[in-house]
Amino acid sequence: MPTDVIMPALGMAQESGKILRWLKSEGDAVEQGAPIMEIETDKVTVEIEAPASGTLAGLRVPEGADVPVGGVVAVILAPGEKTPPETPAGVEPMVTAQVPPPVQRTSGRGRAGRRPLASPKARRLAAERGVDVAALAGSGPHGAVLATDVESTGRGRDGSTAGVPRTPPRLGAIWQRMAERTTQSWQTAPHFYLSREVDAGRLEAWRASTRKRAGYERVTHTDLLVKLVAAALSEHPHVNAQWHEGGIVAAEEVNVGIAVAVDDGLVVPVVHAADRLELREVTARREELVEAARTGTLRPQDVGGGTFTISNLGMYGVDAFSAVLNGPQAAILAVGRIAERVVAIDGHPEVRSMSIFTVSFDHRVVDGARGARFLGTLADLVEEPAGLVP
Repeated sequence: MPTDVIMPALGMAQESGKILRWLKSEGDAVEQGAPIMEIETDKVTVEIEAPASGTLAGLRVPEGADVPVGGVVAVILAPGEKTPPETPAGVEPMVTAQVPPPVQRTSGRGRAGRRPLASPKARRLAAERGVDVAALAGSGPHGAVLATDVESTGRGRDGSTAGVPRTPPRLGAIWQRMAERTTQSWQTAPHFYLSREVDAGRLEAWRASTRKRAGYERVTHTDLLVKLVAAALSEHPHVNAQWHEGGIVAAEEVNVGIAVAVDDGLVVPVVHAADRLELREVTARREELVEAARTGTLRPQDVGGGTFTISNLGMYGVDAFSAVLNGPQAAILAVGRIAERVVAIDGHPEVRSMSIFTVSFDHRVVDGARGARFLGTLADLVEEPAGLVP
């Protein structure tokens, strides 16, 4: 019997996926477990493997089309089968000419036949301009091609620079999904905010001393915050929860998400079991996740299961801001820059390194008192991280 190739569900909230590229063509022989198509969801771009060995046939969906989760996009014929089954009612068969044969790529940045690293936005922009991604020198991590690398070519399909758009004509799936989810969160979750100015002097000293040790040279403020937030969440499980079907559901793990800006919008990869990781492990995991986010290679498990989110805009010189909840999570921490300010200490003015923390809460899950206690614990840990310093 033919084996259906379907649009998989890569996340609980996923309703559809977009076929970015067919890696095999109509009539090609495929092996079970070998990539046959590349799809894009609201969170990740990933290659989908063949569910069986045989001949790929009945391609029904062109590149760039959205398909509902569970929708059949092709079939794999077993040996001896000549034609695919009839197209189900309501599904238009795809014209074979709409599916180009797979491009042979031999970029020096990877193994022969493998695609060069590039962000999804860079791939779309390159396709619009007729630019070969493999021919570009990427400025991203490990030579990944970014949208700015494609834009710097300044040429369209005819080789001219006239009329070349400087931005893509449409929003990507990640930005569209981000817009939908933030709108839904804003409209359904009753937000309230608590802010506190914290003395970040010990945090600065912790980072400086830690980076002098072997294996800790790349520790960042975000890594330290992941550890501190995880410790605070362990003490306040009501914050490490969500509103689901009219009730509060406590999370079984402390999984801290980190908001990362990418070409197509904002993604939130997750450091799972952050309360059980050593600082060195947090740093290694954060580096892996950020690189994958910026090169468009995040896996579904990298973005799923988050129970709390950190959004840090301090590197952009932002003093303070309030973040929209990353539903269904009940809280998100917005971190401003660390700056020297004059504060009163025992009645005397002193210059201290200060930062403003603002936590957004879902009032259905956390009330003001519980939110204040959580923020107080977090502030105490930042100002005196006893027991967390390796």
